[in-house]
Amino acid sequence: MKTVLLVFGTRPEAIKLAPVVRELENRPGLSPVVCVTGQHREMLRQVLDVFHIHPDYDLGIMAENQSLSDVTTRVLTGLERVVAEVAPDVMIVQGDTTTAMAAALAAYYAQIPVAHVEAGLRTGDKYSPFPEEINRRFVDVLADIHFAPTEHARENLLREGVDPRRVHVTGNSGIDALLHVARNVKALTAEESKARGLLDEVPSELVSRMQTDPPPRMILVTGHRRESFGERFRAICHALREIVTTHRDVEMAYPVHLNPNVRTPVYEILGGVERIHLFDPPGYPAFVWLLSQSYLVLTDSGGVQEEAPSLGKPALVMREVTERPEGVEAGCARIVGVATESIVSGTTCLLEDSETYGRMSKVANPYGDGRAASRIVDATEEWLGRSE
Repeated sequence: MKTVLLVFGTRPEAIKLAPVVRELENRPGLSPVVCVTGQHREMLRQVLDVFHIHPDYDLGIMAENQSLSDVTTRVLTGLERVVAEVAPDVMIVQGDTTTAMAAALAAYYAQIPVAHVEAGLRTGDKYSPFPEEINRRFVDVLADIHFAPTEHARENLLREGVDPRRVHVTGNSGIDALLHVARNVKALTAEESKARGLLDEVPSELVSRMQTDPPPRMILVTGHRRESFGERFRAICHALREIVTTHRDVEMAYPVHLNPNVRTPVYEILGGVERIHLFDPPGYPAFVWLLSQSYLVLTDSGGVQEEAPSLGKPALVMREVTERPEGVEAGCARIVGVATESIVSGTTCLLEDSETYGRMSKVANPYGDGRAASRIVDATEEWLGRSE
């Protein structure tokens, strides 16, 4: 029996590793052990509940206004004991969080092999996104097996000298999770959704407006990038306000990240504005419902850039660069930057040009087909067999 330790701490990591946990549980000869760091506390618990994942270890590192150094040292210290107790044959980490970086380092210190889900993403700018760009490069230096979501990511790894035998193109496991939840949400009637409390965390006024015939055009917004804190984030908020003020048939849904560097400018500039709905991040099924009901998406999130095309939603990326160029190249995403004028201009184009909108909404998702977890576990199983 081979033991696989999966370490994650944020909601996006949990979404993308949940299908891998489920797949590992169904494979004889593999024993998954789940350790959560708690880098995101409440937001993480939402996803664990949806996928019925019960962590074997919880480091509980969450603290108010903690710094990157705090997260790193707490994860390193906490994992030292876990790794010693579990003695895993391999550790799996996902993406580019500080949890992933520190966990990979803890595994390296214990001479435990590391497998990296979503390996090979790059912008080429070490401060954008910050600290994610360096986090993922660091993990890839330590990783023994790389699960690249796309061919583009694989090529990045090969250019950096990674042995091609250690790189596997799998698609993105976040699409596995999205399609699973979307099927379940779509199968529910309005009465069942209400009975299960699916939309309890979404403002009732927004739910009511989306149930009118015809419904308004709803723009879903997600924004939380650390490199945008400060004046850039204020510029984003002013753009959102101008979009809603100019287009009277638009409703805007903004689940506001819990970080005070996000919440302060958002509520200061957008609080009380008609047709802008601000609320805490809902559970994952409710978020999938919001995505499915949206007309377009304004985001700085990597995961949402991947999810939106699966449901036919154009994504406008509020960043200067993206490590996910596949969507831009395919035509389902556009980079609009962080300046007020460029965000307003890009959004207005999609709201007023039906031909452009139609082209973007019909592009097939370049990030995955819903079978990434199976490929990841297949490759892990094969690698563990070779390493015996």
